[in-house]
Amino acid sequence: MPPSVVLPSTLLLTLLLATGLVFFLRASSKDRTMAMVISSYRPPLQVLRQLDSWLAQRGWHVIRTHPERRHLVYEGHVAASVPLAVLLALLGCCGGVALGLVISQVLPQTHRWPLALGLVGLVAVPTYLRRAQRQEQLEIRLLTPDQVVPSRLVMRVHRDELLAVEAQLGKALQLQLTPCTSGIPFE
Repeated sequence: MPPSVVLPSTLLLTLLLATGLVFFLRASSKDRTMAMVISSYRPPLQVLRQLDSWLAQRGWHVIRTHPERRHLVYEGHVAASVPLAVLLALLGCCGGVALGLVISQVLPQTHRWPLALGLVGLVAVPTYLRRAQRQEQLEIRLLTPDQVVPSRLVMRVHRDELLAVEAQLGKALQLQLTPCTSGIPFE
């Protein structure tokens, strides 16, 4: 293949990789809040007590209660993933060096400064850390009366927290989680 085709196509692929990194960075800190209906064959108050103590152990604290609407709002701090930050730095640096190599091949008179583009990849780390660390809210709304079994409640929170509820409390509380398809008002 002639060099007149190789270098432009390599540059195009490198720019596509850089674009992919930008979108990966945006997706890594995207809001993934969702609502799930949680059913249990335990009494609702027992489910709420165990859920409340489990949430307190995980750093969530109640910021609002609406007893008349049977609604609780929790708040907690979500930390950024250090391994993901390292991965983003590694990908960004490798992509920057690759772009620098392509530029130094296309423009040989630039000497070695394009290789410094590898340092630009380090910008991904503080960007990710700033966007991923945030205060999040968790909302619970009880749908069934206090003594009715099976109990049903709706929880709206980040999907990872819903997965943790299912994994750690699913068996003990006999929980069944189903996606909430109806527009249940929380406020």
